[in-house]
Amino acid sequence: MQQRLAHGEAAALGELYDRFASLVHSLAHRVLGDVAAADRVTREVFTHIWENPEAYDPKQGPLRSWIATLAHQQAVHRLRHTESAALARGGGAGTPEELERKVRRASAAARADYIVTAMPAPLRAALELAYFQRRDYRQTAADLGVTEDEARRRLRLGLQLLSTAYDTRDTRDTHGTRDTTAVADPTGPTGPSYGAHGYGRAL
Repeated sequence: MQQRLAHGEAAALGELYDRFASLVHSLAHRVLGDVAAADRVTREVFTHIWENPEAYDPKQGPLRSWIATLAHQQAVHRLRHTESAALARGGGAGTPEELERKVRRASAAARADYIVTAMPAPLRAALELAYFQRRDYRQTAADLGVTEDEARRRLRLGLQLLSTAYDTRDTRDTHGTRDTTAVADPTGPTGPSYGAHGYGRAL
């Protein structure tokens, strides 16, 4: 895919869009809360991919994580820019500190959604039973047809992954400005430590 994009193959971009546009749009909408703004972010992300196919390094993590990272960073950048401009015009409520808290909350919510939907199905099923349907670990084990120890293990791993949504280690976004968007890739083979310096933990 990267080679096809580098050679200017428009069909490759179309295939990539078909695969990942819904992911990009949902992440952007979760951050921005606005369909039109999410549409703009989606266009910007795929324009960036088309113009910079060499920016993706397969050694740093899966393509899906890289694209999700671009979407998340672009949406956070747009939210911060929009809210800062409104505050400067006197049309925004609160202080710069409150604005930054709002951005961090929106950013973390989007990361949490991504982590839950992307984590391995057994972990997601255990979390959904325990925390959305209020099952204890014994009931969760019975519902899933696994041992109680296995149910506890899945819940523990799922929660560890979910907790990384609030990891605020300093990174740089696609604009070169400070961004705090680093979390583990829930699809990684070793959990939160996977891809520690790549796209696997960059969303």
